[in-house]
Formats: sequence, structure tokens, C-alpha cells
Amino acid sequence: MSALRVLTRSVCNNFYVKTSKPYLSTHHYRHQTRRNLILESSTSEFVKLHQLTACDSGIVEVTLEKPEARNAIGKDMLRGLSHAFELISQNSYANVAMIRSSVPGVFCAGADLKERRGMNQSEVKVFVNSLRSTLSFLEAVPVPTIAVIEGVALGGGLEMALACDIRICGEKALMGLPETGLAIIPGAGGTQRLPRLVGKAIAKDIIFTGRKVDGKEALSMGLVNYCVPSGEAYSKALAIARDINQKGPVAIRMAKRAINEGLETDLTSALILEEDCYDQVLNTKDRLEGLAAFAEKRKPIYTGE
Repeated sequence: MSALRVLTRSVCNNFYVKTSKPYLSTHHYRHQTRRNLILESSTSEFVKLHQLTACDSGIVEVTLEKPEARNAIGKDMLRGLSHAFELISQNSYANVAMIRSSVPGVFCAGADLKERRGMNQSEVKVFVNSLRSTLSFLEAVPVPTIAVIEGVALGGGLEMALACDIRICGEKALMGLPETGLAIIPGAGGTQRLPRLVGKAIAKDIIFTGRKVDGKEALSMGLVNYCVPSGEAYSKALAIARDINQKGPVAIRMAKRAINEGLETDLTSALILEEDCYDQVLNTKDRLEGLAAFAEKRKPIYTGE
């Protein structure tokens, strides 16, 4: 947590307080301040992580910044992604995370094949296993995650988006899993998450042929949640993130757990899981605040307690 630096701001009087303490230890500021958290990942120059400010506090952005390789995932970027996802998972004040690119025309072009050519068979296996584990960790991050896709999202880039909870793309985005054209298969979850999302037949078509689909086709098959005019994916994602950020944080986390884990079991077991997740929100202050706000016809103020 030494990579975390915290800047807190009072909403009422714009008074700033700096603290060198880890973010998770700033509990006593919760009701008085909004936080502008800047998370500086020292593990990779290609992955930036920061938290938005003021009323958007609680929204975290992961930004991919590797223009010379179209955000291709190599060892260094993979370390950065893993570190960023761990920080989000540890940060009790994060309510929703967006994954985006700062590189025009590309979300992520997949694995760094130039780097891959220098690896032996054993090193390739270790790298792919690490990527698969990292994306599985992303899928299990307790807060909702949103992939903001403008431009190309291929191979490991699309697999990263598939591990997110919500996908939003521009209509000129191009998505695909072209691995069979390189005589391999999608190895970081693509063969499993894609058919679960769009169905077995469509997934086979996309993976067997390696073809690319644009934003409108991706929307029609259920690959993305929203397709918007090019250049507007971030604005749409931010609007959805803001909506989520206003909801009860514990409720959102429990809803994600209930959905993700429930779908992997039978209905009877899933309903027991739902009961357990509901129990987790019953004794929260936020539940009482929600009822009070409804009765008083005002906007609730949730604290995650």
C-alpha cells in the first residue's frame, strides 16, 4: 500500500488536507471529506490508476498507456495490470472501476507478439497462465468493472474486456479472438467466457474463423452492453459508473457476488447464496439510510457501513 498517496478535500469549504497514511486508514475522514486518490503503480509505466474526485469519489480508472505497441500486453504491462487490480480489490472506498485506453483507436491489441517471439515454450506457458490468473482476479474484483472499448480489442484485449462486468464500445470498435490464425487458441479465458456470454454457436464462429466484429454486431449478439457513436464510449461508461456509485456499496458488492457465484451452481444452492448475501446487507447502516431517505423524499447518503 506504499504506492498509495491520498489527497482529501472538504466538499463544503474546499479545504485540503494531505495525509501520508495509507488510504484504507483514513476512516475518520469518511463523513467529512471527498477523496482524490492517486494510485501510482511503480510496477509498470504502461498502466495508470487513479480515483476521481469530489462527487465521483468511489470511481476508479485503470488507463492503458502503451501507444508504441497498441497497448499489447507484455510482461511489464501484465505486472501493472495485476498490481492495479489488487489495489482496487484492497481499496474499501472503491465502488466501481473503469478500464480504458489513452491510445487513440485502440483498447488493447492483445498479447505483445514481438516479446512472445523471444520466449521459449516454458516461458510462454508461464506468461499465458499468469495472464489467465490476472484476468480471473479481475473478474473476481468485488466491485463492478466496466470496459471502455474504442477501436481495437483483440485477443487478450478482448479477453480482458470479457472479464469485466459491463462492456461499452464505440460503433467503430473492432473485437475478435484471432488466435487460431496463429495456430493457438484463446488461452486467457476467451474459450470459456465468450460462449457463456454470447452462446456456444456464436462463440465457435468467432473463435474458429478469428473474424472481427464491429460495435453494432457486438451489441446484437450480446458481446457488449452498449454501443454508442465513436468517441462517446467513455462518456457513457462514466454515466453508468456514476449511477452505480450512488447505490449502496455493500449492496452492489453482494449483488455481484450473488450473480457471479450463483450462475456457477444449481438454483437451490444459488438461492441459499442469495440469502447469505442478503443477510450481509440487513444489519448495515446504509439499509436504514435508504429507508429513511425514501420516507423523507431525499437522496440517500451511503457510507458503505
